[in-house]
Amino acid sequence: MTALSDFPITRRWPPVRPDAIQLYTLNTPNGIKTSVMLEECGLDYDAHRISISDPEDQFTPEFLSLNPNNKIPAMIDPNGPDGQPIGIFETGAILIYLGDKTGKFLPKSGAARYHTIQWLMWQMGGLGPMFGQVGYFHRYKGKEIEDPRPRTRYYTEARRILGVLDRQLEGRDWITGDYSIADMAVGPWLRTVRVNYEAEAETGMDTFKNVQAYLDRFLARPAVQRGILVGAA
Repeated sequence: MTALSDFPITRRWPPVRPDAIQLYTLNTPNGIKTSVMLEECGLDYDAHRISISDPEDQFTPEFLSLNPNNKIPAMIDPNGPDGQPIGIFETGAILIYLGDKTGKFLPKSGAARYHTIQWLMWQMGGLGPMFGQVGYFHRYKGKEIEDPRPRTRYYTEARRILGVLDRQLEGRDWITGDYSIADMAVGPWLRTVRVNYEAEAETGMDTFKNVQAYLDRFLARPAVQRGILVGAA
């Protein structure tokens, strides 16, 4: 078995429990996705907080050795395929990996599996990037830009995306029927619009009743409440 010491990142952030999953994260929407999945699955893990504003963290050779794209989260599973450690980055890949590892929250085969994965991809390719732009132009440095067109563009696209989700949730508690990795991907971003960006009115999220009820259900889950705190300052 390859030792965790063979992963350069463990030299900067030493494992507390070498037999546990090593998670490198921050409690951003993307970070919360992974910590919620780990909590929902009941897996043991060490959480290492990675600052996204400090170049001494995410741009270090140690962190880049695990994720060359310098984004959180990333993780090492010391008990990966064939009993060998594996390092993984990108939240979609991590969620699919953990679903396959545990047999939870991702159907093993058939149409249900691909329905779940397509909604996960929808979040990664649409909802997440567009909501991130809303945050930038509404709450962070982009709000100083006087030209209203970028802000209006992302408010409008966020409203369209929320409409897609609201229609999908009609008559359902969860996106694909059963609670899944798709919900763990979407829920943290909805929470961020409500709690961090305070942009429910601007995106129209406060008018989508199915989305509002869905977010409340998501936030009521004990594993979600625990996962939100992982990687907090």
